[in-house]
Order: sequence, then C-alpha cells, then structure tokens
Amino acid sequence: MDWRKLLSEKRARKLVGGQEQSKKVPGDKRDEFERDFDRIVYSTPFRRLQDKTQVFPLDPNDSVRTRLTHSLEVSHAARGLAKDVCCWMEKRGHIEGQQSRQIETIAATCGLLHDLGNPPFGHSGEIAIREWFEKKEEKEKGANFFSDLYDASESRNKVSQYVQDFLRFEGNAQTIRLVTKLQILADFHGLNLTCGTLSAACKYVAASNEGDDGFHEKSKVGYFASENSLIKKLRTETGTGKARNPITFLVEAADDCVYNTVDLEDGVTKGILDWGLLKEELLASSDGKTTIQKYLKDVEGHVEEKEKEVQFSGRAKDKTLVQYFRVLAIGEIVTASAKAFMDNYEEIMEGNYHKELVQDSSAAALIEACRKINLERVYRSDETLKLELMGRKVIQDLLDIYWEGAEQGFPDSEKLFPQKAYNLMSDNYRRVFEHTLDEKDLPDRYCRMQLVTDYVCGMTDTFAVNLHKRLTNG
Repeated sequence: MDWRKLLSEKRARKLVGGQEQSKKVPGDKRDEFERDFDRIVYSTPFRRLQDKTQVFPLDPNDSVRTRLTHSLEVSHAARGLAKDVCCWMEKRGHIEGQQSRQIETIAATCGLLHDLGNPPFGHSGEIAIREWFEKKEEKEKGANFFSDLYDASESRNKVSQYVQDFLRFEGNAQTIRLVTKLQILADFHGLNLTCGTLSAACKYVAASNEGDDGFHEKSKVGYFASENSLIKKLRTETGTGKARNPITFLVEAADDCVYNTVDLEDGVTKGILDWGLLKEELLASSDGKTTIQKYLKDVEGHVEEKEKEVQFSGRAKDKTLVQYFRVLAIGEIVTASAKAFMDNYEEIMEGNYHKELVQDSSAAALIEACRKINLERVYRSDETLKLELMGRKVIQDLLDIYWEGAEQGFPDSEKLFPQKAYNLMSDNYRRVFEHTLDEKDLPDRYCRMQLVTDYVCGMTDTFAVNLHKRLTNG
C-alpha cells in the first residue's frame, strides 16, 4: 500500500460518478480530512451517541460514560497513537510532514464515528436484531421469510449475502451505511466523506457471507450488500484491495485500550467493583505478572503521596485509585501498540498482518486482565443484565410494529395500519428507501428489511423506551 493513495481526498460522491465536490469557502484553511472531522462532530448521529449505551443502559449517573464520551476518548487516544507512529514514519521517510497531520486527523475522525451504527442498548441490541430475524425465519418456514432474497440460480443451501446481512447484523457495517447513505445532507451520498477517511473507517473487510474466524479482520461483517459497489470502488481508489487500511489498526487499538480500562472505572463508579476487589482480580487474572504488580504499586504509591495533601477515604479513594490506574494503563497500552505497529509495519503495508496490535504488544497481559474482569464482573452485573433483557424486548417489539409498515405500508395506502406505521418512520430513512427502490439495484424485500433496521438502529435508548411505552401502552 502507498500512503499517497491511502490518503485520497476524493469524496464519496465523486467516487461513484457524481459531481465534483463543492469548493471551499474563501479563507477556510482546513484540509479535506479536517472537514471530515467537523462533519462528524456536527452530524445528528454523533449527537445521538449522548443517549446510547456504552456499558450501563439508561444510567442516571452523569459520570458514567455514554457512547458519546466513549467516542471522544477513543478519538483522543487514536490521535495520540497516530502521532507516535507518524513521528517514527517521518524519521524513516515513509511519509512527509503534511501526511503525518492527515493521518492523525483521519485516526481522530474514525475514533468519533466508529460506533455511530450501533443500535440502542449497545452490543446486546445487535444480538436482539439478529435474533428477531432468526425467529422470523423459523416462524415462516412454509413461505420462508428470506425466500425472495435468494436468486433463482441459488440453492437454499447456498449462503446469500442478502440474507446474512440480517442474520449476522453488525453495527460496524451499519456505521458505513450510515455515513455513506443515511445521513442526508444535499443528496443520497450521506456525509460525503473522503475516501481516505471511509477506508480507515472500515474496521472489518468481509461481506456477511465471507466471514473467516481465522483472520481477525474477517471475523465480523464489514459492510452490507447495499454498499458492495461503494466498497469495491473505495478499495481501488485507496489501493487497500481486500486488506485493512493501516490507520484502522491504530483506531482499533485505541478503542481496545480505552474501553477495557475505562469500563473498570465506570464499574467502580457504579459500586460494582471497589479498589480492593479490582486489585485482587487484576493479580489473579494476570497470574501476578510483574508488570501488573508494578502498575498497582505505582498507583497506590501515587495516591498515598497525594493523601498527604488531600484526605481520601472510602469510595472517593477507590475512585482516585482506579482513575490513576486508568491513566497509567492507557499510557502503557498506547505506547506498546505504537511499537507493535512499528515492528509489523512492512506486513501491515503489504496487507499481510492479521492480528490485533494490542494483543500482539507487550501490554497484552494487562489488556487481557482488564478484559477478563470486565466480562466477569462489569458486563454481567445484575443491573446490566436486567436492562439488556428489557432492551431486547423493546427492540424486538419495535421491529414487529415497524416491519408491518415496511413490508405493507408502501406504496399500498389502502392498508391503513401498516401505512400508519410506515408514516411514523424517519422521513430521511423513508426517502433513502424509496430512492433505493427506484434504482432497482437491490431486491425489494431486502430494501424493506433495511428500512426497519435503519430506523430502529438510529434510535437512542431513551427514545426507543419511550416510543415502546406509547405504542404498546406499557
């Protein structure tokens, strides 16, 4: 791969044969990638992240993170990680100064947008959507729910991308759809981002019917059938082929680094963990490895020193300890991930690196210990599980209601209640749906399924819960 191609400033509209991008306002000193960053910041989907689950759905505690604060933290970490790597690449002549600034901006932008496609209630929301489609298929075996999505030449045993897009529904793929199609500004090209930014935003590279657990970048769905043509052109324009964009590794490492450490901090804030338990679990999860023992000693030494000035006790001391642990851990993981990128630079640029930077770094034991505690203690807390079960009910009931509108409400206005359900859906999403039907590039039924998933995915947690109450008299 070549950084000159990877940093393509061509925008999505031009990539698919549309008009040239509009000229800059006189005096605007931003480059094209900085304009991408600003488009994300001011977009509606980004604002909605303030009321979407990070770990704890519908939490009244303002200090507990939402998807918005999480995305800001990932953006910050991604920019810092990119800066470290770019300094190294500049010294070795791999990139020039201006390219360094562009890479840092793209990494920060992708940090902001990486979770835009997540439905309400986080990853459990994705599972609820997949489960809803699985149930529909099982319920309608006689006249199969997906039968219209198999081409005449396909056998029932052949895997169809149209079908797998829903049975393996994925928020990462929905993010690509959202920024390229659904966020309407002046046309049907979404936020019309640059190819450089869009390429780096593609966290996974496989279509829904091409998954391969043997390759990390293919372990989840990267894009839907509705974006096939765009992805193909994007790969040609940036020169990635079917490999990951190098910047994608940096953003993924930043995300891994942030959520694995700050989710522990939120666990302490919520009272699920205290410092004593966290310390015990860290030592046990890592088999008491020297590096983690050192982190814990440094954390406690720092706080003991500060106690001479400020008297800490109880929860306040626990919060201070875990916050300083987070500071040290993120610094260590970012540095280790940058080194892993440098050590594997040639493989990454050749498209032959199939690992995760964090797991392939000297901080692997630390991140794994954090991940294990989060999984066993934080994500499985009683409160979280109860709210996720409620979220599943909310999402699946809303899919039932709006599927009737998507399936029967357009264009047949004689069916009164389906038409009402159709009219209640987002005007933007309905316009995209009707435009896609007119183009006739995708099966009718596929478009209708996407309409209902687009609408439900776009909801915030609170909006989904309140709408569910109003529609079901809950």
